[in-house]
Amino acid sequence: MRHIDEVLRLAAQGLSQHEISTSLGISRTSVHNYLERARQAGLSWPLPKDLDAAGLEARLFKRTDEGVRTDRPEPNWLEVHHEHKRGKHVTLQLLHLEYKAIYPDGWGYTQFCAHYRRWLARQDVVMRLEYAAGERMFVDFAGDTVPVTDPQTGEVWDAQIFVSVLGASGYLYAEAVRSQDVASWLGAHVRAREFYSGSVRLVVPDNLKSGVTKSCWYEPGLNASYQELARWYSLGILPARPYRPKDKGGSEATVRIASADLVPTEANLLSSYSRFAELRGACDDVCERFNARPHRATRCPPIERLAQERERLHPLPAKPFTSVFGVTRGVGKNLPLVQFDGGEYSVPDDYVGQDVWVRQQDDEIVIVHVGRDGAHEIARWEPTVPGQPRHDPAHFGPPPEGPLHRMPKARTPDETAFLALGPGAQQWLITAAAAGTARIRTKMIAAVALAKIYGPAPVDRALGLAAELGRFADEDLGQLLRYQAVARPGAVRRADEANTLQTGTAVWTGFGS
Repeated sequence: MRHIDEVLRLAAQGLSQHEISTSLGISRTSVHNYLERARQAGLSWPLPKDLDAAGLEARLFKRTDEGVRTDRPEPNWLEVHHEHKRGKHVTLQLLHLEYKAIYPDGWGYTQFCAHYRRWLARQDVVMRLEYAAGERMFVDFAGDTVPVTDPQTGEVWDAQIFVSVLGASGYLYAEAVRSQDVASWLGAHVRAREFYSGSVRLVVPDNLKSGVTKSCWYEPGLNASYQELARWYSLGILPARPYRPKDKGGSEATVRIASADLVPTEANLLSSYSRFAELRGACDDVCERFNARPHRATRCPPIERLAQERERLHPLPAKPFTSVFGVTRGVGKNLPLVQFDGGEYSVPDDYVGQDVWVRQQDDEIVIVHVGRDGAHEIARWEPTVPGQPRHDPAHFGPPPEGPLHRMPKARTPDETAFLALGPGAQQWLITAAAAGTARIRTKMIAAVALAKIYGPAPVDRALGLAAELGRFADEDLGQLLRYQAVARPGAVRRADEANTLQTGTAVWTGFGS
């Protein structure tokens, strides 16, 4: 804001230009300029009563068009401006040569530049934020969160909206993430570059703790993972200064637009989102509408200007930045299973014994393997809780053909003594292990002790019968030995739908006679 009247008042009171500068907080050059212009306009303190601030400024700062000739054909300055922003090699001198090729009797280079700058000064303020194509990308989180209802628990939690925009084309990318942590921050950066099919030279973030640990214009402190991402994509990170929204003007405007179209308020009458995937779909719709809408100043939709900016974007590396894949987990050596957040998930058996990346994205668990040929998604599951594993039978491979002939192998003296009882002991051990029997080792020692009383053969026969009947409790072997000692020879009878082991009424024959 100008202080012309105050400068004139203080000067009339006899203050020096230095004292006026210190009192009003403006430079001495401005004070001298105001006083000199007032002298040339014949004005002094006190000012005429009918002269307001606008009139005073108009008399002191008369706009003249001297030195600007308008008797030559004018080019399409908007087209000239767009071409000038395409890259550092598209200079005004080159554009002037193209202009002279079309209009040989047109302006010279000096007048061409003067008319261009005069046109540029009349445009909307956003037109003055000039960025070369492929130079900058502005990123930020929307200040407002979006409530999302968990479909399983009914709990309502707040999702974050990540927004990025290319400086030259104004092409918008919006994505919903679960939080503002480092993993979500880096993952959104990678997916934004994949969305643009290229990378810029500079990224301008806000001073978010996930990316910037120390706010400083000259030597900002960056998160170690954020620095690694910058090295991976060969780009620079230039955080905006604190309390300087103009440093990230590109993202400030798009954040307001995305928030207005995504965050439920009384103004837009949007309903809450019942699933996180629904919010992600809404973000895609907002991007599609915004990028197809003509810009108010350029009269050109961002999707058309993106085609020019993509020519200046750096190509993406062959392999993506792996930190955004989540956390590493080792696949079991015997079973293709991984553990994540207390849940158990299966993967194809081709990855047994290898390391994979696991992350939660939207309402799903995504498992990725990074090999020599790049990153590949190998499994996707709904989240689960402990005790409810997510298994796909196809992940365990085809079952082997024919019966399984596995022979137990003793590793301790107790196991050696147990297996020496005979084939019944071996069958009991195989069947009991397959049934998940508890305390097998203790029961094996008890069987060896009973063999010293009853003899190895009866105990081995009882163990085989126990394996056939599926009886693996602590007292079952002793009961079977006592049954064998008094039972009559014959086939073993099993209780089923056609056969019962209940005592019949024949035993009551002759009762009471």
